[in-house]
Amino acid sequence: MKADRLVAALLLLQTRGRLTAAELAEELEVSERTARRDLEALSAAGIPVYAQAGRNGGWALVGGARTDLTGLTADEARAMFMVAGPAAAATPELKAALRKLVRALPEPFRESAQTAANSIVIDPGGWGRTGRALRPKHLDALQTAVVTAVQVRLGYSDRTGKSSTRLVHPLGLVVKGSVWYLVAGTEAGQRTFRVGRVSSVELTTDPRDRPADFDLSEAWERIAANVEELRSPHSIEAMVDQEMVPVLRWLFDRQVTVLDPGPDSGTPQRARVRIGGHTVERIAQQVAGFASHIEVLAPAEAREVLAAIGAQLVATYSKPTPARGRRD
Repeated sequence: MKADRLVAALLLLQTRGRLTAAELAEELEVSERTARRDLEALSAAGIPVYAQAGRNGGWALVGGARTDLTGLTADEARAMFMVAGPAAAATPELKAALRKLVRALPEPFRESAQTAANSIVIDPGGWGRTGRALRPKHLDALQTAVVTAVQVRLGYSDRTGKSSTRLVHPLGLVVKGSVWYLVAGTEAGQRTFRVGRVSSVELTTDPRDRPADFDLSEAWERIAANVEELRSPHSIEAMVDQEMVPVLRWLFDRQVTVLDPGPDSGTPQRARVRIGGHTVERIAQQVAGFASHIEVLAPAEAREVLAAIGAQLVATYSKPTPARGRRD
């Protein structure tokens, strides 16, 4: 779901007063099903958007058409900026729209709306897995804690199943692929908690301690880089056709590093890359499907694995194709 679409949908509702899903789909150049899903997302997030059935029905904002957001409550304003998405991941157009929306809010709501807009980071690549992002049980409570800037007494089970309770300072939330994480300050320094392992959340009335120079996007970049380093103790170096580099990035995500982008002209154009992974053998198996589009340079172990795979393929496919059994 694109954040800029949600903002555009809200602005269109303010301008037109009422829209059908079909009209919104035409304006946003998406399917009617996608437009309806976006409208439902706005409503579910607490934005005062409702559907009216009937011949002259459609979707509208409670209170009719408005040219600003002064009709929103503080909670609705925070919900709007939560669902609109993180500013760090937004397009320039969305950032401009968010700035305009902030200026349109009543003064008491502006700070909390800006906090909400910067309290979530969306990192679409998973840790080597894909899947639908499920909403953890305590996510709403943690979102409230982040936006209202209060400390939380957190019940948590680590990866071994050991349970503990600790007082934390919520700094932001990140969804990585299909998994949600809480970035928080603790007595032992900044820590990252998997929201799905949170067993309880108790909001306190004590204000959190947030470093003046803290930036959630930058913090997550460091966290993700550390995790990838731990996940990739081994690597290979290879020359790859430049048009295949985006495919490698899609397949390996942050585990791909371009060491030399290659010449600007000439044939063939190749880039030198490093690809990380759990084992050299596993990486070699994953790149084998690129065939001549990639040539592994090192280590020798990777070349030996690929040579063995190639020999197996030649042995299998150099034989005549088996005749299919005839049916009577």
